[in-house]
Amino acid sequence: MLGILKRLDDGLSVIERQLLGWSIVIMAVNTVANVIMRLVFSSSIFFSEELNQFLIILVTFVGISEAARMGRHIRMSAFTDMLGPKASKVMMIIITLGTASLLFLLAWYSIDYVSSLIQSNRLTPALRIPYYFTVLWVPFGLTVTGIQFVLAAATNIFRPGTHLSYRVEDTFEAEDIHL
Repeated sequence: MLGILKRLDDGLSVIERQLLGWSIVIMAVNTVANVIMRLVFSSSIFFSEELNQFLIILVTFVGISEAARMGRHIRMSAFTDMLGPKASKVMMIIITLGTASLLFLLAWYSIDYVSSLIQSNRLTPALRIPYYFTVLWVPFGLTVTGIQFVLAAATNIFRPGTHLSYRVEDTFEAEDIHL
């Protein structure tokens, strides 16, 4: 079962990295093209800002999943670094399960928001596409990131050591801290 889950997550990671890479390239090309258009023709590309907003949402909410998978999320570890290995591991389990719970709650609210956008038939101003297309990445990113934190908690429960994610073990070796 864990092997299947790892293969699925590996595939999802490849897709996420491709989405992130291509989105950043498209944003860069779009921004440069818009600047050139303004300088040369004194006119902007009409959809440039809207496209970049969509891509920023995509990069943000797909990126948090990849960051959690690789243990590169923001964390405040000053307190847990002062604890012993067992207490640090317990804190990591509590923190990852709490974070996962919050992410799933936010995903639930974001699904409700996307549903309300679908019902409103609201269109984006420039491209005239349904507005909910631009925010579909929010519930996806929050849900997948929540799953990453559940996997991190399970890894901390079933494996020795303290893990930042199911792939990354915390390598900080606490030295004697004298205050």
